[in-house]
Amino acid sequence: MIAKIGRSSNMYGALAYNNKKVESEKGKILMTNKMIETADGRYTVSQLAHSFEPYLAANRNTEKYTVHISLNPDPKDKVNDEDFVQIAQDYMNKMGYGEQPYVVFKHLDVDRTHIHIVSVAVDEMGKKISDRFEKRRSMEICRELENKFELAPAKMKRDEKFELTFRPVDYTTGDLKKQIASVIRQLPKYYQFRSLGEYNALLSLFNITTEKVDGDLQGTLQNGLLYFPLNEKGEKAGNPFKASLFGKDAGLSALEKHFLKCRESLLDDVLKSHLKEVIANIIKSTLNENDFKNNLIRQGINTVIRRNSNGMMYGITFIDHNSKTVWNGSGLGKEFSSNSLNERWKNENLPENKKLRKEKNEILNTDKPSNALSEKPHEFFGFLEKHQNDSQSEESFMESAGGLFSFNNDSLQEELEFEHQMRKRRKKKR
Repeated sequence: MIAKIGRSSNMYGALAYNNKKVESEKGKILMTNKMIETADGRYTVSQLAHSFEPYLAANRNTEKYTVHISLNPDPKDKVNDEDFVQIAQDYMNKMGYGEQPYVVFKHLDVDRTHIHIVSVAVDEMGKKISDRFEKRRSMEICRELENKFELAPAKMKRDEKFELTFRPVDYTTGDLKKQIASVIRQLPKYYQFRSLGEYNALLSLFNITTEKVDGDLQGTLQNGLLYFPLNEKGEKAGNPFKASLFGKDAGLSALEKHFLKCRESLLDDVLKSHLKEVIANIIKSTLNENDFKNNLIRQGINTVIRRNSNGMMYGITFIDHNSKTVWNGSGLGKEFSSNSLNERWKNENLPENKKLRKEKNEILNTDKPSNALSEKPHEFFGFLEKHQNDSQSEESFMESAGGLFSFNNDSLQEELEFEHQMRKRRKKKR
């Protein structure tokens, strides 16, 4: 079973699309949850929308408050109405929408019988229902429901048109523009970073850096970005490329919007607290920079260290591939800053620390050269290139690439056409 989750600010459109199926006898309402009922079980769009009005009135600042979900079993599956109702209830409960008003429609006009669920993404107090790791959670729930109701496992098909060339740039192989484009077009889709410095830390794992440039154009001050390939030493290794060559999403204006959005979303103390705990434990258990970096990468965390001309560290950034977030060390806390770590590591050659490190390495068998490991992007970056058969890989890929899978969905195209017609009608009324 495949779940498609759509979000918009058009509650009326989502209800109208589905209720039109009911009115034309190409669909029916299977159930409602916390909705105002009618005496005969029949509803108009206005009657359905009335149940959501208190939630929308309480909405604080969630722009896309309408949730429109379709659950699509394999065409071979024969699912009766009672099972569809239970599937819908189980799915909504596990996704955190069990206490929300929602209506379940069954579509009957295509061979692949499926259901649509329309709900609202804010609770009765106006607070947004969490959508963190939504695709991964949805994938896990679909696998559970397949087992529970003995449904055929979903068969995923990657979109062949999508370029899966998400890997570090090699300045010696040519076609640098294409190599850089394949990276910078993807990073903002999956990773959260709040500044140009954090963005550059992430780019450095792919042998790329960017610089802000200012100039005067016909008396108006203009600013933008240049992208450079880097060699194995982290030095610029070629001519720069203007951001405009890669589309507007790679430009400074789009990135600054991304920075603002991430600053708001990364106020989440849970993500920050978890990362701090992991790093703090590794700081306690290591005595030098190399061990520190390698232990972190085994936890799915890259470190990017900035040094001055004398080789002294003056900045450190942590890239957590588990949550796909980027954090400046001093932003996490004083104990994670470059100054604090410099102070700790400068004592690594003291006799007592050498002895302790030798004993630790004998126990843990880590006394092996491993600089290369800590300098490479974590293997998590393979999520766009690998599609293993085990469920963990499938879930990770689905979380990262949500919209990269396709399946035969006749109603999806019909829904888009319906929304297009709705927009045209609204324009005519104006």
